[in-house]
Formats: sequence, structure tokens, C-alpha cells
Amino acid sequence: MNNHFNGLKTAGLFGLIWALLLGLGWVAARSFGNSAFIWIFGLIGVATTFYSYWNSDKLAIRAMRAFPVSEAEAPAMYRIVRELSTKANQPMPRLYVSPTEAPNAFATGRNPQNAAVCCTQGILQLLDERELRGVLGHELMHVYNRDILTGSVAAAIAGVIGTIGQILSFGAMFGGGNRDNNGGNAIAGLAMAFLAPIAAMFVQLAISRTREYDADEDGAKLTGDPLALASALAKLEAGVARAPLAPTKDVVNASHMMIANPFRAQDISRLMATHPPMADRIARLQGMATGYNPNN
Repeated sequence: MNNHFNGLKTAGLFGLIWALLLGLGWVAARSFGNSAFIWIFGLIGVATTFYSYWNSDKLAIRAMRAFPVSEAEAPAMYRIVRELSTKANQPMPRLYVSPTEAPNAFATGRNPQNAAVCCTQGILQLLDERELRGVLGHELMHVYNRDILTGSVAAAIAGVIGTIGQILSFGAMFGGGNRDNNGGNAIAGLAMAFLAPIAAMFVQLAISRTREYDADEDGAKLTGDPLALASALAKLEAGVARAPLAPTKDVVNASHMMIANPFRAQDISRLMATHPPMADRIARLQGMATGYNPNN
């Protein structure tokens, strides 16, 4: 549903993050003289993938203390989501509200049949119905594009790589491993153990940013109103600046699912952001409305 080949980019990035995991398996195999570590780390990656697949609908809901709402409690959300899901010929997701004044929204769930969409009280107060429709269209496209699963698995594997890298680094520095390795191999292994977690983190962030661009574009196509989402994003940027979330561990882990970076700008650098710059996203949406995309 897009013109930016982001699906191909995501596949390539996933291949890279798996290569990093298997590369750490090679480091362990060389260090301990046992090739079984490559298979062990591969199996860890597979197990992590399946765990993330079955639990991807719980992380953000729990982190944001969200609760399910009925149609009587959130009539606008229900009306918009029912309209858009019917238009997309997809099942109606469960709807939640998070009791926080920080304006944001997110979707979660491994597939359209097991999905949930959540808005914070802050975003419901901040946006008009047209802008809310733009935001909900964006979130629904995250579900239909399987972005929540993609992001959750990438984050989980990056976390595994970070943990394994730390273990291998400490082992190498404090005398663990195979003493028969030559110095070059030992140095290369130590460098891999140190750099792989950093690389995995940047790959995870790149996947998240790529999927946000897709959800913006596809959501705007679903609603037929890219300027509504552009207006909502501008309000969200200002709203988050006024009422940011504290970067607790649970919220940080769930932040890649949210439509806007929920933290203060000084709490996270552009390089480490899970979301593309808001100005770039708005420019793309405005370009869609005029038939010109400045990033083509």
C-alpha cells in the first residue's frame, strides 16, 4: 500500500538483526570451541520470536494502565473504528483508554483478530473528531500491516542480543573462553560481542521508524484525509512537550508502538528515537494531499 519499499527495507533489517544474533553464536563457538552455540543462539532467537508473537498484545496495555471501554463510554472511538475497519474489511479491534493526560495512541496485537487500539485521555481531549479519525486510521494500519508483531519481535531479539553480548564481553575480558584462539580472533570476537548489541539497537530503531512512515501513508489512504493526520501530529508534538511521560522501563519498552514519541525531546536524542522527526512525517502527509512527496 505504499511507494517507499518499506516492506523490503523491513525484511532487510530483520535479516541483519538475525545475522547479528548468529554472529554472536559464532563468537561463542570460537571462544568456547563448540559450534553448538550457533544453533543454541538461533533457537533462542526462534523462542523469543514465538514468545513475542503470543504476548505482543499485552506490553503496551499494561505499561499504560489502559482499561477496556464500551461504546457508551467512548462513542466517537467506536464510530470511527467501526467505520474504518468495515472499510478495510477487517474485524473490529478491542478498544481501550489509558488514564493519562499525555496525548498519545497506540495499537497492539499480533494480528487483526487479536488486536486492540488505545487512546489516552489526553489525546481524546486534544483532538477534534476529524483529527482523531486520522490517528485511528494510522493505528489500524499498524495492525493490518502486522507492525506491532514486527516491532515487538525486533525489540525482543535486540534485547537478547544485548544480554548475550554483555555475557560474552565479560567472559572475554575476565579470561573466559578458549585459550587456543589466536589474538586476532579473540580481538575480533570481543569487538563483535561489544558492537553487536549497539548495532541491533539501531536496527530495531530503524525498523520502528520505517513502519511509522508506512502507517502514516497507509492510514491517510484509509481515511482519505492526509491533512487530518498531519494536523493531529502537529498537535501531538506540542501536547507531548506539555505533558510528556516519564521514561520508565515499561513505557520505554512500549514507546515504539505509540503514534508519537511520548518523552521530552531532551530525554532522547534524534539518533536514538523510535519515531521519525515529526516535521518529516507532516511534510510527507502534506505532500500526499497535494500529490507531491518531498521524499521521493
